Amino acid sequence: MALLPFFTSNQADSMPPAKIKYYYQDPLAVEKLSQTLAGHLQELNPDGKQPLVVVCIGTDRSTGDCLGPLVGTNLSLMHDLPFAVYGTLDEPVHASNLTEKLDYIRAHHRDPIIIAVDACLGQAENVGAITLAPGALKPGAGVNKNLPAVGDIHFTGIVNVGGYMEYFVLQNTRLSIVMRMAQQIASSIYQGVCLVYKHRNIAVARGLQ
Repeated sequence: MALLPFFTSNQADSMPPAKIKYYYQDPLAVEKLSQTLAGHLQELNPDGKQPLVVVCIGTDRSTGDCLGPLVGTNLSLMHDLPFAVYGTLDEPVHASNLTEKLDYIRAHHRDPIIIAVDACLGQAENVGAITLAPGALKPGAGVNKNLPAVGDIHFTGIVNVGGYMEYFVLQNTRLSIVMRMAQQIASSIYQGVCLVYKHRNIAVARGLQ
């Protein structure tokens, strides 16, 4: 099966980069994140037979840790989503129910491709950065929680500075930054998935599949 490439020929083997990072203020952030996500989805799920699931991890009880639920809420307000979303402000996926939610997802979605989203802490110069990488993320690692790894692809948003009094830092993170990062991540996920469907439709029309 052939699909139209998402990347230019000057990238090695036209494969998506292993990890990218853009700051939420960057005007090209959504475009670049969505294109890279589309490339990962094309690689992981070339025939489109596996369902897509977005798992947004975090809690609405902490401004820093509500990045995931805000992404989920933003996505849930979009029309005709071609994927399932778990983790919103109304129904967050957090440390207390993560294992239960993952069991539910496996029971209700056959062999899904999971896009995970979570907040994290980092160095001061990286606050406001959104990263996208293949593989699973380890939620709760920044606050010394032992939780199951989640995702085939993952987004993280660096919401504040880590290294000291992490719970206090998360509680005192600026909500405006988190909300804008959440909007960027939600738009990147939606547009990235739409890119995949658009290219598949073009490929079918051209007899490439």
